[in-house]
Amino acid sequence: MQVVARPGETFETLLRRFKSGVEREGILGDYKRHQSFMSRGEKMRAKLKRAERKRRTRMARRSA
Repeated sequence: MQVVARPGETFETLLRRFKSGVEREGILGDYKRHQSFMSRGEKMRAKLKRAERKRRTRMARRSA
């Protein structure tokens, strides 16, 4: 991500543009996702766990 300063632009404005650009491109999320290695089996188990939790919350909302 690269931001070029505009004439008369303050540092705060420049920093705000940089932060919004980083967020828009998903750089931080990608960095966090690659912080730790997950094997294929671990990813699958985590996905199943998320799906089960989601299913339970949907069922709870329907019955209430």
